[in-house]
Amino acid sequence: MKTFKVIGLMSGTSLDGLDLTYCHFTRTLDRWAYRITKTQSISYSKSMKDKLKNSIYLSADELLMFNNTYGQWLGEQVKSFIKTNALEVDFIASHGHTTHHQPENGLTYQIGSGQHLANACKHKVVCDFRTNDVALGGQGAPLVPIGDRLLFGEYDFCLNLGGISNISFEKDGQRIAYDIGLANMILNYITQKIDLNYDKGGQLAESGTVNQKMLDALNALDYYKLPFPKSTGFEWFEDKVVPIVDATDESIENLLHTSIHHLCEQIALQVNSNTTKQKSNLLVTGGGALNDFLIATLKTKLGETVDVIVPSQELIENKEALVFALMGILRIEREINVLCSVTGAKRDSSSGVVYLPN
Repeated sequence: MKTFKVIGLMSGTSLDGLDLTYCHFTRTLDRWAYRITKTQSISYSKSMKDKLKNSIYLSADELLMFNNTYGQWLGEQVKSFIKTNALEVDFIASHGHTTHHQPENGLTYQIGSGQHLANACKHKVVCDFRTNDVALGGQGAPLVPIGDRLLFGEYDFCLNLGGISNISFEKDGQRIAYDIGLANMILNYITQKIDLNYDKGGQLAESGTVNQKMLDALNALDYYKLPFPKSTGFEWFEDKVVPIVDATDESIENLLHTSIHHLCEQIALQVNSNTTKQKSNLLVTGGGALNDFLIATLKTKLGETVDVIVPSQELIENKEALVFALMGILRIEREINVLCSVTGAKRDSSSGVVYLPN
């Protein structure tokens, strides 16, 4: 049996903040077990959130400088987290924060300089998990499915509702996964019109009604017609989705209600078209799992043939950071952590760059 003590770092497209997850992993033969021991979520200040959101517009020099300062900031948060909780840590696995994702152009970029992070926290760091896969012709996303297979294999489908929605499942002996489309990114964009970070529990959305014209426009987006492997990000949202929202003269409640019906319809379409069992189960994590109206709507769209399972809040909020911690271990052990069946790359890979503190 081998044991590992790792901190996973995750910052997603929903811009909720930084998740730090201290995990203990054990491997006995080919079976993995985990325990989430300590967690912390650090909300971004308005200035940090704005800078992350707008980083896509920075010049090359400005982006590289922000990459360094954000890496330094990550390292300082890790250092404080370790000291406060007196943690024994083997290394840090950091997702970074995605600023650019254009795999069709061979480009993906996550800021959060690994060297600055390592120097600031005085620990080894594994980061930049996506670039190698994109260099191999893949989408560089989603990456979490390796964790779905190794840690959550008892579920037929694993659905993550972060800024975007992605799904993972086994098909013909291979792990398949892809970004379905919208999730919290559109909901948070709408609530920010009235200076709310998010719609707690989906209460505003629940009080609304569907705008059929907006729903039809969202459902008609070309991305949904693309075959997998596929992934998307903020560029697509801003270019294709924001104009639909902004052109719809509706109340905030109706905009939210319509958006939730849209994203649940798209999720249900993918689940129902890929299930091979009379009764299957779906594990839902990510911030969207805390939106009660979203979950209720999803259950309705899926019907009685799919059990929707919402786990503990700890797992909901920390699953991605947990899986990146596992990916870091696999990289250190020189084992496969990115699946070409998911990303469409030329081959499976052991991806991630290792930085030692100086």
